[in-house]
Amino acid sequence: MESRLMEYLLTYDVDTTTPEGRRRLRQVAKTCEGYGIRVQKSVFEVACTAAQLPALKQKLTDIIDHTCDDIRLYRLPQGTLQNVERLGRAELAPHHGDHIL
Repeated sequence: MESRLMEYLLTYDVDTTTPEGRRRLRQVAKTCEGYGIRVQKSVFEVACTAAQLPALKQKLTDIIDHTCDDIRLYRLPQGTLQNVERLGRAELAPHHGDHIL
């Protein structure tokens, strides 16, 4: 039986004023790429199961500097990612296809 996907908008702001901060930024982006689709530089649309969410959150928690970095996860109502109003060159991201984690 397929697990129901939960939809999130994940945003992050990582302090990049130091080489260590730039490394954290790359690690956060790489981690997010494993769970969602980048729609803007620091914004990902994530469709994951309830079982996958704790692993994503733990990985990000382990990477960031809690004194200066900020990650936000906004839970969206089911189907929101398929009904995004887009302006400009934005394309609809294929969230419900096959993903390799």
